[in-house]
Parts: sequence; C-alpha cells; structure tokens
Amino acid sequence: MKLRELFPPIEPYNHGQLRVDKIHTLYWEECGNPDGVPVVFVHGGPGGGSSPTHRRFFDPSSWRIILFDQRGSGRSKPFQETLNNTTNFLISDLEKLRKHLKIERWHIFGGSWGSTLALAYAEKHPDYCLGLMLRGVFLFRKKEMDWFFRGIGNVFPEAWTKFAEFIHPDERHDLLKAYHRIFSGKDEVHKKEAIRTWLTYEISCSTMYPGDGPDFTFLNIRERAAIPVFEAHYMINGGFLKENQLLDNIDRVRHIPGVIVQGRYDMICPIVTANELHKSWPEAEYVIVPDAGHTSLEPGICSALIETTEKFKNIK
Repeated sequence: MKLRELFPPIEPYNHGQLRVDKIHTLYWEECGNPDGVPVVFVHGGPGGGSSPTHRRFFDPSSWRIILFDQRGSGRSKPFQETLNNTTNFLISDLEKLRKHLKIERWHIFGGSWGSTLALAYAEKHPDYCLGLMLRGVFLFRKKEMDWFFRGIGNVFPEAWTKFAEFIHPDERHDLLKAYHRIFSGKDEVHKKEAIRTWLTYEISCSTMYPGDGPDFTFLNIRERAAIPVFEAHYMINGGFLKENQLLDNIDRVRHIPGVIVQGRYDMICPIVTANELHKSWPEAEYVIVPDAGHTSLEPGICSALIETTEKFKNIK
C-alpha cells in the first residue's frame, strides 16, 4: 500500500497571543478552512512547541486547523517559564483557547506528551471533544519514566552512556533529579551543555532508522531548550497526575471516536503503554506501525496519522 505524504505547506490565515494569566501568554494560529471541522494540534515535549510541519497532517480544504504553543514553549511568553506550568494549567489554557476562538466542539490531535495532555483534557471536558487522534502514547506513570532514564540503555547503550556520564558519578543513581537540579540552577553554561546532552540522547533513540526523524541540529538550540527543561519539570512532578489517573478515568472518553497510532519499536514511549490504553479503551482503533519508532515524521507513522485525519474529517 502506498504511503500517504504530508499535505503541501500552508500559512496561517489568523494568529495571535492569548493572555491566560498574569504570567503567561500563548501563541496561537489558525490554518486551512475557516468553516472547516475544528482540530487542535497538541504538541509534544512538553516544551516542543508547534511548527509549520504540524499544519500539514490535515487536509486544508476540510479542516480548521488550530496550532498553539503551550506555556513557556515556542512563541509563547515568557519562554521556558516553569512557574504556573502544570497539566491542570495547560488543560485550562486549552479551554480558554477554545472559547476565545468561539469553537463549540473540536478534535484533539496529540502525540507523545501531546497524547498525555489530549487525554487529560478530554477526560475533564469530554463534551467538547469530537474525536481523539493519539500517537506514541505516554501516560506519565512511574514505570514509563523509569524506562526513559534506565530501560532505554538496554537498546541504545551508547546513547544512554553519554547521557548518564554527563552527570557526576555521585548523582547517577537518580538522573532525573540530577538533570532537574542543573536546569533549575544559575550556571547557564552548564545548563546549556545539559540541554544539548538531553536532546542528543532523546533524538538518538527516537527513530527506528537514522534520518527518519527531525533534524536536531543545535544551530537553533535555543528554540529547543524548553524541551529538556519542561520534560524534567513534569517528570519530577509525575506529570502533575495521580499514578494511573488517565487509565482510571478512561470511561469518561470511551464514547468519543478515537485512534491510537503506535510505532512497534518506539523506544521513547514503548508500545506496552499504548497496548494497555487500548485494552482499557477497546472502542478506539489501534494502529501498530510495524517498522517505526517514535516520531511523527517516520514514513509509516506519518502515513497512518494522515489516514486518520482523512477519516475523522467527516466527524462533525
């Protein structure tokens, strides 16, 4: 079967900044058809921000495509700010954005951390969700975070060793705590080196085949600097979720049309988590891409996601 490719590049027809509290202002944009089916793209990381490529998963003639940068990410201000930055605040921000854009109900599209936030939002506000399109599922449970800091070393020992050896031997028993301490400190040079090391580790383990994912050159490291900082911030706080919260509350969204797209060899968010989600939510379509890792731009995952958006554009 021929793989589907991204839709052609498009530009926003509307954009702005939304003040959500005394500290944070969010960047948002709209693309595609102003009268189309509303869909909001929930980016990953946390801290990843949205990009022009994210607009291209959707048929612009059918979808009203909403992108935004979560608190402290991308073009939202202040950049890299962790104060008032929790899952509940981000859920509240999505609601403020929905109301600001006068949208009654919308589809939610999210991968990796975006799948976490999409589920958390939908479980709190199921009446506003037309559909859930999830990829590379992460539920922020302890075993998933332990895998990121230890388990990946069983498959990518070279990348993990560099990631671990950046930390002083006395602190290597708790890599998350050590990196979080650096990111919270005042030594900007050491912090920048830690950010570079974390990003290198994560992208090295993200794809099944080298070159299938985004190009993480460090010429624009500042734009990506929020990813490690926010990942550590959220991980050390358990995603600001109770253990197993998203599975425990899955009955709240089981009536919503859903698709779970998962790479068989995803090392960042291993398939066991998506499998557990599907067992709890059997009504959702479960698409396993047999020759892919984690990122949305690997050919098989990209194709499956576009296949999903094509199906869901008729759910209004």
